[in-house]
Amino acid sequence: QVQLVESGGGLVQAGGSLRLSCAASGRSISSYAMAWFRQAPGKERDFVAAISWRGDSTYYADSVKGRFTISRDNAKNTVYLEMNSLSPEGADVYYCNAGWGMRLGPRNDCWGQGTQVTVSS
Repeated sequence: QVQLVESGGGLVQAGGSLRLSCAASGRSISSYAMAWFRQAPGKERDFVAAISWRGDSTYYADSVKGRFTISRDNAKNTVYLEMNSLSPEGADVYYCNAGWGMRLGPRNDCWGQGTQVTVSS
């Protein structure tokens, strides 16, 4: 129903910052809660942050709380992830998800293709 394209990833030094974008098409995301997940090589895909459809409530994994900020611009059909104080954790792929729920988690059929973030020492 909705197509998601992540962008903004790249190489960044430890302690640096990046801003990721997730652009939606095919359908408005104005009524969807949105979320970001990340996956390290050989690891499971883990929750990072989520935002309610109004943008008035946000949720963060403990590992990124205080360093990452999720936001959305429904007029642009886009959700963002501001990442600060990045740790040298290697190359992680960040994915956005449409229709995330606190109880149900992500929707398995509403993933983007991901954008890679590589943090160097």
